[in-house]
This record gives sequence, C-alpha cells and structure tokens, in this order.
Amino acid sequence: MRPLRNPVIQSVLASILAGWLRLCYATIRWEHRNEDVAEAVWKQGGGALAVFWHSRTSLAPHSWPLDRAPPVKGVISRSADGEFIAKAVARLGIPAVRGSSSNKDKTDRDKGGTQALRDGLRQLKVGGLAITPDGPRGPVRGMAEGLPLMARLSRAPVLFIGLSCNPAIRLNSWDRALIPLPFGRGAIVWDRADFPEGAEIADVIADWSDRCTAVEAQADAITGLERI
Repeated sequence: MRPLRNPVIQSVLASILAGWLRLCYATIRWEHRNEDVAEAVWKQGGGALAVFWHSRTSLAPHSWPLDRAPPVKGVISRSADGEFIAKAVARLGIPAVRGSSSNKDKTDRDKGGTQALRDGLRQLKVGGLAITPDGPRGPVRGMAEGLPLMARLSRAPVLFIGLSCNPAIRLNSWDRALIPLPFGRGAIVWDRADFPEGAEIADVIADWSDRCTAVEAQADAITGLERI
C-alpha cells in the first residue's frame, strides 16, 4: 500500500505540510501586482472563480485572504493524492469540492466531474471557487473546458492568479510543482475576465490560457524564478 493511501499517514503529512506552508507564507517577502482587481471582486461579494496553474497549488492559499475575501473552496480530484491535498488545504481554511474532469483513458471510472460541477455552481452563489484548469493530470498549462463552462453557467467573474516564489523546490511531478522555501521572495499577480456573451468555448480556452500563463510569467519575472 502506498503511504499516501493510508488515512493516518495522510493526516500526519497533511498537518506537516500545512504547518510548513504557514511558515513560508509568513516569512516570504511578498510583492502584489494588480491586487485592486481582486479587491474590487471581493468587495462586491458573491461568487468568483480563482484560477491558477496546477504547479502553483502550494502557493494559492496565501492569495485568498480569508479576513476580507469571501469564503472559498477548492476543486480537488478524488484520487489518493487528491485526498492528501484536500486534507492539507482544509487545515489552511479551504474546504474541498471533490471531483475532476473525466479521464478519457478510464471511462469506466466516475471521477466525480458532474457532481463537482453541481457543487461548484452552488459554491459560486456564495463565495469563491479555486480551480486548476490543467489539473489533475495535465497537460501542463493546458486548459480543460470545465473552467469556461462553469464561468458561462454561473456568470461569476474569473480571477487569474499568477503565483511565484524563489527559492523553491520543484517536485519531479508531471507539472514540476513548486514547494516554497521560507525567507525568500514571492509574487502574486492578478487579472480578471468574464465569459464573453456568445463566445465559443474553444476561443475562450485559447484566450484564458494565454492570460493565466501571462500572470504566472509576470510573477516569475518578479521573483527571478526560472520558467519551465
């Protein structure tokens, strides 16, 4: 049995990871760009989609200040690894909506995408919903149709969040995920979009993919993190 499939080990490691991230968030020197875009969305209340690429998941909780932003939940896959991540972010004050888009290679398995869509739309009536549109399995920076579909159905504004820190550990995962190190430099860059009336999903995916990558690249330029 893989260690992460053991609930006890999952809980212990999730607590350790959450504690490590709190230390990093508190000691990193953060620079914010275009935060007024996010502040305006938070001030108006209601739902909002928080969007960032999967490799920056470990930094995302710090971008959503729970003291002034609406309550937020994160869409996390129902895999064993997703269970571990769900436990870790829950300890940082972000509950999970479980599910992911269908796996074309495993069509006999229910990944919970339909239920996640329903739960996500309910969440967007009252607060934020965090989505990694290339997760949980890639391709890297490849946006699936779930995000624009949810934006079209909910009419919620989309906040693209570029996240970076330096120094950081890069995991040997499909997305080369970042794990922050304390006492470094961090950056959060914001952009906003709304689903264009009458637009085709494919066109929105192309535009939004570029915009999500652009804010991430800006954040990396601030911190000096090498782009991969």
